[in-house]
Amino acid sequence: MDQWIAMAKDVGFPIMVTLYLLYRIEGKLDELNRSIRQLPNAIVQTLPKDKVS
Repeated sequence: MDQWIAMAKDVGFPIMVTLYLLYRIEGKLDELNRSIRQLPNAIVQTLPKDKVS
């Protein structure tokens, strides 16, 4: 915790908040990327067999 306080003093509170938010959103972006990559397969599976080329 002392390290975070020292960083806040050095770089300022707004930059610390930005870094924290970027750290938090990284996992959500990875999950979104994974979902987008799986989307074509999910679409193909939901289409009727006669519609798939």
